[in-house]
Amino acid sequence: MSAHFTVSDGTKIFYKDWGQGQPVLFSHGWPLTADAWDGQMLTLLNEGYRVIAHDRRGHGRSSQTAEGNTMDQYADDLAELIDHLDLQNLILVGHSTGGGEVARYIGRHGTTRVAKAVLVGAVPPLMLKTPQNPEGLPIEVFDDIRKAVADNRSEFFRELPKKFYGFNRMMNKTSQGIIDSFWLQGMMGGIKPLYDCIKQFSETDFTEDLKKIDVPTLLIHGTDDQIVPIIPASLESAKLIPNVTLKVYEGSSHGLAQVEADKFNTDLLEFFGTEADITAGRNQGRLGDELSSKHH
Repeated sequence: MSAHFTVSDGTKIFYKDWGQGQPVLFSHGWPLTADAWDGQMLTLLNEGYRVIAHDRRGHGRSSQTAEGNTMDQYADDLAELIDHLDLQNLILVGHSTGGGEVARYIGRHGTTRVAKAVLVGAVPPLMLKTPQNPEGLPIEVFDDIRKAVADNRSEFFRELPKKFYGFNRMMNKTSQGIIDSFWLQGMMGGIKPLYDCIKQFSETDFTEDLKKIDVPTLLIHGTDDQIVPIIPASLESAKLIPNVTLKVYEGSSHGLAQVEADKFNTDLLEFFGTEADITAGRNQGRLGDELSSKHH
C-alpha cells in the first residue's frame, strides 16, 4: 500500500509499505523520493522482505515544508514513521543524505528497533571542508548548488544526473530514462525544503552518531563518486562505526544502486543473510528441498 501519515508538527509524510517478513526501510538521497528505491524494493519484496520507503519532508509527495527542514527533524520524522508502523528487527538503508538521516536517527533514537544498517554513498561523517576535515569539499561547492537550485532548478536537475550517475564518463552508457526520472523526482519537491536540505547534507557533522551505531553496518561507496567523494565519507565512517563492513565499488558513481542494481541488490541480500522472517511457505519449501537433496 501507499499512504500518508501526519507527524507531530502537522507535516504529512508519504510512504510505501509492501509485503511481509523482516522490514527494510529505505531513506533516499537529495533531491529524490522513495521512487529512487524501486529496483531494490521490487527485488527484496520478491525475496520475502517487507519493504518501506518514504518521501522525506519537503520532497516528493510529502508536505512542502517551509520550516523544520533539518537533519534532526528528518531523523525524528523517520522515528515517527517507524513507531507508526511498529517496525521491529528493522534493517535501515540510506543513500547519500538518507545515509545521514539513518545515522542521525540512530544517534537520537538508538537501535532498539534496528537489526542492521546500510549506508550507500552516504554523506557522513561530514562533507564540508574544515580544518579538522581537510579532505572535505569547500563551501563554494555547496553555494554553487544553492545558486543553481534558486536560479533554475529544472535545468540543474537535468544536468546533475550526468555526474550523479557517472554518465559524464566516456566508458559509461547514458540512460535518458534515469535522467528523466531524476528530474521528475527533483521537481516534485518544494524549492524551499530542497534548498534548505543542501545545508543539512553538507554541514551536518555525524561523527558522534556514527559512534553510536552498535548494529552490524554495511558501507557501500564507489571510487568515482563525484557527488560524495569516498575519502572524506565512507573511508572515514568505517573508522568510527564499531561493527562495520566496507564494500568499495571500483569506478562506480554516486547512483550505483540504479546503474549497478543487480550487483548492489546481491550485496544487500548477502548482508541481510538468512535473518528475514520469510513466509512459512517459502521456508517450508527450502526445508523440503534440503531434505530431498539429502535422500538422493
